[in-house]
Amino acid sequence: MPKPMLGTPGEEPKPSRKGRRIRKRANGEGSIWPRKDGRYGYAAFVPTTAGTVRRVQGSARTQEEARKKLTELLSKADEGIPVSSENWTVADFLTYWLKHIVSQERRPKTYQGYESVVRLHLIPGLGKKRLGKLNAQDVRLFINRVRSECQCCRNGWDASREKPVCCALKGGQCCESRLSTRMVQSIHAVLRNALECAVREEIIARNVAKLVKVPVPKYKVNRGLTVPQARAVLKAAKDHRLYALYVLALCLGLRRGELLGLRWEDVDLDAGKLEVVQSLQRVGGRLQFVRPKTSDSERTVPLPPICVEALREHRKQLFAERSERWQQWQEHGLVFPSRVGTPMEPDNLRRSWEAIRKAAGLGDMRFHDLRHTCVTLLLNLGTPPQVVRDIVGHSDIEVTMTIYAHASLDDKRNALRKLGDTLI
Repeated sequence: MPKPMLGTPGEEPKPSRKGRRIRKRANGEGSIWPRKDGRYGYAAFVPTTAGTVRRVQGSARTQEEARKKLTELLSKADEGIPVSSENWTVADFLTYWLKHIVSQERRPKTYQGYESVVRLHLIPGLGKKRLGKLNAQDVRLFINRVRSECQCCRNGWDASREKPVCCALKGGQCCESRLSTRMVQSIHAVLRNALECAVREEIIARNVAKLVKVPVPKYKVNRGLTVPQARAVLKAAKDHRLYALYVLALCLGLRRGELLGLRWEDVDLDAGKLEVVQSLQRVGGRLQFVRPKTSDSERTVPLPPICVEALREHRKQLFAERSERWQQWQEHGLVFPSRVGTPMEPDNLRRSWEAIRKAAGLGDMRFHDLRHTCVTLLLNLGTPPQVVRDIVGHSDIEVTMTIYAHASLDDKRNALRKLGDTLI
């Protein structure tokens, strides 16, 4: 006799689970499930930027849409693209960025500057915020605060003095010592560079610092010397032991560090050329030879006769100095060493320049203005901008034309006179 079926009379019997085959998803395939609100959830374990594995989940309107999103999530994991770790704070990432990227890819002097900005401004101001939740408004408010706050009050400089003079005095008046426009721009630039790296490493989706614009400093025009002033510099330096250095600075536009890092093995007087392959900088309290400022700064420059003649005389003078001080001399093969052969302290060159510019009657002209002079005079002589860029080692021709090249009033007058003549 057949066994009676249990259930409510008239109700269709439920199929047995014994005959139904249920496919179990394998490990790593993720999962999809219906939610109580009618949507479909999906989840999968994927690698994170912190080097761990995390369960990432989301939702979609339909099962098909959830399947597509899950497939995309797993596809990125298979390609080695990690998802953002929830544990990243701005401070965590900036520390990672300095250690693993800036210190490995940038020059020591650049690292020193970035580290200072991160330590003094970015971490105190934004460090506790979640990197993935940082938005443009956070950056804007931070920049406004940095621009407006008094650094004396913020850092307690007046309070640390034996005799306070401003904000630490009872009823005293704040000195309003604010950061310069250039410094605010640098702080924003460091944050922007760091977040751009986070985007490239797919830690965040976009660089919110790019959405915030900050004022840029206005550069003064006509910072180079005129031809008579340049001649006055060479005349004042004629009997100086660094005369050849000033000739190279004016004729080739070499940077201070490039001049002090120049070696005789980089100079070929017979062929009339020199190679810029290193620069001397003070980093972490000691002098170091580092790569030039940019990849375009590594260059080969022809030597005009005035430079060749000055370097030949300088080599004779250097040989005499070495003979006189042979007991103290420490040979480094440098073209412009100290008086005992060691790398020259940049401050000593600055003191040398102060004496020469006063003798030439140049007021407060900087040594770097000799580089500006080279660029401006070459452009005024009709040298194509791309040739000038290659001579002085600019990374972008826009720098050559925008920052360094300034038309004088006489140039404008001559151009407008020519225009007027054509219309008569």
